[in-house]
Amino acid sequence: MRKYLIALVVLLAVGGGAAFFILRQSRGPAATYRTEPAARGDLLATVGGTLEPEDVVDVGSQVAGLIKGFGTGSDGKPIDYGSPVEPGTVLALIDDQMFAARADQSRALVRSAEQKVTQAKAKADEAAANTKKARADLKTAMARRNQTTREWERARNLRAAKSISETEFDAAQSAFEIDEAGIGVAEAVVAQTVAAEADAVAAIGDATAAVATAKAVLLQDEINLGYTTIKSNVKGTIVDRRVTIGQTVQSSFNTPSLFLIAKDLKRMKVWASVNESDIGQIRVGQPVRFSVDAYPTESFKGTVDRIRLNATNTQNVVVYTVEVATENAAGKLLPYMTANLKFEVDRRTGALLVSNSALRFRPSGATAPAPAGKGEKGKDAEKANGGIVWVEEEGKLRAIPLTLGLTDGISTEVLGGEVTPRCNSWSRR
Repeated sequence: MRKYLIALVVLLAVGGGAAFFILRQSRGPAATYRTEPAARGDLLATVGGTLEPEDVVDVGSQVAGLIKGFGTGSDGKPIDYGSPVEPGTVLALIDDQMFAARADQSRALVRSAEQKVTQAKAKADEAAANTKKARADLKTAMARRNQTTREWERARNLRAAKSISETEFDAAQSAFEIDEAGIGVAEAVVAQTVAAEADAVAAIGDATAAVATAKAVLLQDEINLGYTTIKSNVKGTIVDRRVTIGQTVQSSFNTPSLFLIAKDLKRMKVWASVNESDIGQIRVGQPVRFSVDAYPTESFKGTVDRIRLNATNTQNVVVYTVEVATENAAGKLLPYMTANLKFEVDRRTGALLVSNSALRFRPSGATAPAPAGKGEKGKDAEKANGGIVWVEEEGKLRAIPLTLGLTDGISTEVLGGEVTPRCNSWSRR
């Protein structure tokens, strides 16, 4: 019986040890903590941004073709990154053989159409002369008919008096009838020549219209030929060259971009992304300080130039773009540098600060009091909000409600609460 009891105790001990080991392993590594003292310091909110030229011109191509060469910048060197350009500077040359051939063909068509106009005018002049001659012939026929009509009247009178022979009477009658028929023929000829003259005049109009059409096609071909020489229309600096010699430019619905020209690199802009919760504190003309990684010890000045209204929404975060204008007389600031901006909104000098990680710390199983409300008075009251920090006192943690103010994302200003400088607050490591 004793053996069975000993075996049972051993099994219980082994099982308990295994259970303790499994439970301990399932809890994972124990959390570690660190303390941070509250301290006084200066606080200024920062916003990230990107440097952009103040005014950028995108130069493209309106025709397709092979890039066969680059022009020369105002510095006498081939067009490349950083080349200075003037209005009219040749940036690139596209192979123009096909466009030149089309222009030559259109010039030949214009000359042919102009010759057809000349021919049509000559035919119209000839038709007008024929019409004039036909009308003259008609007058002659009418005069002859009038003469034979009088002779025919005398012949009838003489016949009544039996003073004319039948032969003479028949001759007078025949002459009258022939001349009467001749008038009809002359009138028909006049009508025919008038119609021919009208057709000739219409042919002049058609030929003139053909000339205008040919000239319009020629103008279009000459414009396309001119597009093969890509020129700058502004004074500035080449920021980006997006083509190389031998590359084929494909023109489609969207004009291909070949060069990016900054009009004036002495003036730059910083595009800053500002959260919707902070945009109310930004105003046009507001002073801004910023730094760039290329000159970490140097501070640059600027002013808010524009607040764009076309906000972007990414994962339910609404962000506005703020343009900050700055002078770049020394040329140190280059396009697309990353800038860290500090907007002069709520600068705090000697403010009592606690870290944001301490404000987020919550010990497990602890019950914290409600955060402090807007108990402060004055201009900072509207910007105040509540928070809690945990401090160590006599080996125990105690929660202290705080009234908080401005934050820069790392530290937060303390407007009220039982926290003094060098008071250690707890946060998770």
